[in-house]
Amino acid sequence: MIHSSKPGLSFEIGANHLHGVLRVDQIRTDTFVQLVQHWGNPDDRDAVIAALDELAAVVTSPAHEGELDAAIEQVEDVASMDTAQVEVQIRDVRRLLDELTEVARRVLRFRRPLAGVPTQKNRRAS
Repeated sequence: MIHSSKPGLSFEIGANHLHGVLRVDQIRTDTFVQLVQHWGNPDDRDAVIAALDELAAVVTSPAHEGELDAAIEQVEDVASMDTAQVEVQIRDVRRLLDELTEVARRVLRFRRPLAGVPTQKNRRAS
């Protein structure tokens, strides 16, 4: 297991060592803040609640293609939500790169090379 100095913004190895896990707590925080930012205005609140009710209906029933995406977009539009992205400072970029490199080293050790894709051994020989 990789122990990050910043668990809220980190790469970890999955429990079965066959996948990586990216954790970005700031996206969750920003999502909730954006979702309720207009909550004080009754008209906005009613529109957000209606969109959330529609999303709940889609999630709890067999969805047809595109319904989930459309319901999520509706919530985002009504709540004036921004794109889920996080600005990462240069020191964290370097730390995340180190963490991702370690995750990749562990996860990819059982991978068979793909035809035409350079492997670590091929790169060293070049």
